[in-house]
Amino acid sequence: MTEEREITEVAVGVLVAPDGRFLLTTRPPGKVYAGYWEFPGGKVEPGESIEQALARELREEIGIAIGTAHPWQVLVMDYPHARVRLNFCKVFDWTGEFQMLEGQQMAWAELPVQQKPVLPGTIPVLQWFAAERGHAGPTHLD
Repeated sequence: MTEEREITEVAVGVLVAPDGRFLLTTRPPGKVYAGYWEFPGGKVEPGESIEQALARELREEIGIAIGTAHPWQVLVMDYPHARVRLNFCKVFDWTGEFQMLEGQQMAWAELPVQQKPVLPGTIPVLQWFAAERGHAGPTHLD
């Protein structure tokens, strides 16, 4: 008998620059998967919408205020430490200077992503980008 694990709702920002590159950040030191590259975001708090959580998380993590968050894809990932529903939203406009407020790194990436290692929940997003953009090659380097 397998026990159903509770799902944690997570809002994830896929920031897309005018030139098509997208923002990746590393998991902060001291967190599970520290140093792995991912799209920024975090847990949805009780009473928050996905968009509200995303705006709060990006302000807290990278110091920017976002414009409209466009819901894009949803993915459930079963990590050893948590079962999460990743609610990916594309963001095309923001204000403020990027600040890595949790000691993480950032990079503007394109396909194939050069940064590694990539968090497992990030790989499907790179595949969605590839499909949208007609990119036939690998999405990331192993």
